[in-house]
Amino acid sequence: MSKRRPRPGPFSPRVWGAWLVVAAAWLVARLPLAWLLGLGQGVGLAGYRLARHRRHVTEVNLALCFPDLPPRERARLARESFRHAGVSLAEMVRVWLAPRRSLAARFEIHGVEHLERARAAGRGVILLAGHFSCIDVASGPVSALTPMDVIYRENKNPVWEWLQVHGRRHYFDHVIEREDTRRMLRNLRAGHVVWYAADQDYGRRHSVFAPFFGRQAATITATARLARFNGSPVLLISQHRDLASRTWEVRFHPPLEDFPTGDDAADAARVNAVIEAAVRRHPEQYLWAHRRFKTRPPGEPDPYRSTGD
Repeated sequence: MSKRRPRPGPFSPRVWGAWLVVAAAWLVARLPLAWLLGLGQGVGLAGYRLARHRRHVTEVNLALCFPDLPPRERARLARESFRHAGVSLAEMVRVWLAPRRSLAARFEIHGVEHLERARAAGRGVILLAGHFSCIDVASGPVSALTPMDVIYRENKNPVWEWLQVHGRRHYFDHVIEREDTRRMLRNLRAGHVVWYAADQDYGRRHSVFAPFFGRQAATITATARLARFNGSPVLLISQHRDLASRTWEVRFHPPLEDFPTGDDAADAARVNAVIEAAVRRHPEQYLWAHRRFKTRPPGEPDPYRSTGD
C-alpha cells in the first residue's frame, strides 16, 4: 500500500509554480477595470473550450435544472456561465491583491434594512449565500456595512490557502474554516454576522435530500442547526453584475420566517428554495460547474458518471 504524499509546505519547490501565478495575478490586479474584466471574459471563454470536465458538469446541471429549455439555449447559458466565471476570477484577483482599488462606488445595495433589523435582535445573523459568480467582489461593500465573519473551505495547496485567507482578511473580521463549528457558534452567540454559503454537495454526512430545481440534492443541515442554537435570523444575500456598465448589485432579502422548524428536510428545502429563486433571476451568473447532484438517493445513478473525478 502506497503512503499518502504529505502536503507541501508554503515554500516547497512543489508550489513554486503557484507562487509565480500569484505574482502574475498581483500585476493583473492593477490593470484598468475594463481591461481586467475583458481579460476575465477571455479566460472564461477559453475555459469553456478547454475545461471539458467542468463543461460536461455544467451541461449536465443545466439539463437537470432547465429540462424545458431548448438545447441551443442551454448551450448558450453554459457558455455564458463560463464567461462570468472568468470574470469572477478577475474580480477576485482585484479585491484580494489590490484591495485599495475599491469598487464600492460601482455597487448598488438593496434591502439593508433587513440586515439592520436582523442585527438589532442581538442574536447574531446568518447571512445565507449561494455560489453566485460575483460573491467575492461583493466582500468590500457588504462588509463595510457591519463587522462580519465569513465561512470558507480549506484548500490543500498552501499557496491557494494563503491567498484566499489573506485576501478575505482585508474585509472580514474572522475567516472561519467550515469544519470549525464551535467557532461559528461562539461568534453567533457574540452577535456576529456570519456569511455562510449552503449550496454545495458535501456528501451524505450531516446532509438530507431536498429539492433543488426539482431534483433531489444532498443539502447540509448546518444552516438550520446554527440558527436553532442561538435563535439567529437567517437572510439570503444575492449578487449580480452588469458587464456593460461595469456595475454590481447586492440584495439582502427578508429573514426567513418561522425558521428553523425542527424538521431538517423541510428546513433544507426552504434554504434550497430561496437560493433557487435568486439563481433563476440570473442563471448565467451561478456556479454550474460544481457537481451539485453527485450524491444520489439509493438506487439513483450518478448523472456525472462519464466525467470521473
